[in-house]
Amino acid sequence: MNSNNTRSYKDLVVWQKSIDLAKLTYELTRNFPVVEKFGLIAQMRRAAVSIPSNIAEGQARHTTGEFIQPISHAEGSVAKLDTQLVLSVELKFCAKPAADPVFVLILEVRRMLNALRRRLSARQ
Repeated sequence: MNSNNTRSYKDLVVWQKSIDLAKLTYELTRNFPVVEKFGLIAQMRRAAVSIPSNIAEGQARHTTGEFIQPISHAEGSVAKLDTQLVLSVELKFCAKPAADPVFVLILEVRRMLNALRRRLSARQ
């Protein structure tokens, strides 16, 4: 399942990028309206945190098949975060230029997760 160079989920570039995505999401949502503390802020942060968490959980599993399912969950969380970010921009909780770096990282993580899932599926 793991290449010789990957000893930990922390070695996975997709995990590292998803950590960056979570941090950017936290930074962006700091300026959202206070009334959204238990709404979009909490939803977006939870989705962002679940991405690297699912990658870590999957990499810690014992079989390739067990790794694929959490990667699929991470892909779902990426889609959820993307949707919530679009809504945040449309509701004017944040400006599009401020959200753009998050959108870019979402796309990058989405592509990396898709590639990882395809590689893992080919091993089964």
